[in-house]
Amino acid sequence: MPGGAVPLVGSADVNRIEAPVTLKAYMMCAFAAFGGIFFGFDSGYISGVLGMNYFVNLITGIPIPGPNASAAELAAFTLTSSDKSLITSVLSAGTFFGALIAGDLADFFGRRTTIVAGCVVFAVGVILQTASYGLGLLVAGRLIAGFGVGFVSAIIILYMSEIAPRKVRGSIVSGYQFCITIGLLLASCVDYGTQDRTDTGSYRIPIAIQLAWALILGTGLLMLPESPRYFVKRGRIDKAVEVLARLRGQPRDSEFVQQEVAEIVANHEYEMQVIPQNSYFSSWANCFKGGLRKPSSNLRRTILGTSLQMMQQWTGVNFVFYFGTTFFQELGTIPNPFLISLITTLVNVCSTPISFWTIERFGRRPLLIGGAAGMVVCQFIVAIVGTATGATAGAPVDVMIAFICIYIFFFASTWGPGAWVLIGEIFPLPIRSRGVALSTASNWLWNCIITVITPYMVGTDKGNLGPKVFFVWGSLCAVCFVYAYLLVPETKGLSLEQVDRLLEETNARTSSKWVPHSTFASEMGLTDKAALVPEVLENPEHTKETAV
Repeated sequence: MPGGAVPLVGSADVNRIEAPVTLKAYMMCAFAAFGGIFFGFDSGYISGVLGMNYFVNLITGIPIPGPNASAAELAAFTLTSSDKSLITSVLSAGTFFGALIAGDLADFFGRRTTIVAGCVVFAVGVILQTASYGLGLLVAGRLIAGFGVGFVSAIIILYMSEIAPRKVRGSIVSGYQFCITIGLLLASCVDYGTQDRTDTGSYRIPIAIQLAWALILGTGLLMLPESPRYFVKRGRIDKAVEVLARLRGQPRDSEFVQQEVAEIVANHEYEMQVIPQNSYFSSWANCFKGGLRKPSSNLRRTILGTSLQMMQQWTGVNFVFYFGTTFFQELGTIPNPFLISLITTLVNVCSTPISFWTIERFGRRPLLIGGAAGMVVCQFIVAIVGTATGATAGAPVDVMIAFICIYIFFFASTWGPGAWVLIGEIFPLPIRSRGVALSTASNWLWNCIITVITPYMVGTDKGNLGPKVFFVWGSLCAVCFVYAYLLVPETKGLSLEQVDRLLEETNARTSSKWVPHSTFASEMGLTDKAALVPEVLENPEHTKETAV
């Protein structure tokens, strides 16, 4: 209600800055995690398709080997490293640019609207891929679908972080990673079911099924409310109160709702005083303001968010999910590579829900440190066994597969959800949409880099590293361990506004001991009956006195 005044009653009690939540409200917050399914399915189906006989024949023109084919003929019947690289990485290229664009759209049109738009763009890309009968249209469709995935993957994290209750925010955002794993599993199941088809249905069925995920997510989100923090940022406090009441299952005039909105507003006021936003370009520049030595500076937060996503990709898990089928085929010692890929995906699905409890019980920081240590051990065991034995059939391959599965367990229960949870928590409201967008774009940039170079590292016609590639991933996981110990803060159980204060007053290694001691509402003068004029949020020079 521009030009009007909205009465707000803040609280000085750090335990009363969030309204109680009903089961219905929890379910509304959790539904948004469904976005992970088509992200996971789109990432996962391509692994199986790249190894399907009909698809390889379609792209390369090489005849499908018969039952009596020689070893040389079987080895030659595969996509070239360059084709694998192009088909796989073009999606990541699209998602990189899609994620960057999504940050602006989320601030201009809203979080929910941007996600729904991403579903539409994704659907267009899926239709083009389904209609393809060669490399050109398939690549174009994956590029367009990538833009849609970029929209969704960046903003769904932002949306969930902003609407979820603080005590279960980690669990709900972890649900997004869980849905990614379900998408990967569904993709593996569909690939397993269509692999032996000798028509276009072998690859078109896995592709076309993705339309269902976009339809479910887009339609469902139209029934959910917008983020209250988006409305606060736009100066529409009345709408923020309305949607927060719906999200928390409370009446609009509830004191709890008033106090939570007051804390969000006061925090936004505070951040706008610290770093005003005067124009479109300055709002982007604000993501990089502040010094490297100050943990709470926007520059440090942006580096933390983008490097977290970079490190998640450095764990090498997408090597298994993107190229696992073809990697196991090229080893030549595994009778059913599709089944092994299905098993690794199933381990991923079953391991992720563990994080729903551990991320709130033990916190973000211990999970990332412990997860990195576990992955280092598993990766090096796989590399040593595979290199020492030549990955021969029998016990050596069984050991390798077992430790690949244990490695996936460590990733799925720690770094998989943990990195997504943290990037939704560490940015202040004025730059949150762009900060999360930059972090997600970093994920996709490194995803693209890895998918481009990996086929050349392990392809039998190129680097042919074979199991030695796990020495690379193991070394990078060791870097992740050091990184998590030195730089990752503990944000468990805090509201997004309290995370701001934590980063101002502590560092990563002491963050777990920090306890909230005041509220932004009390500091900004909103603990008594107050009337906040919405325009004050758009005025970068406003002061405490203008709010009371």
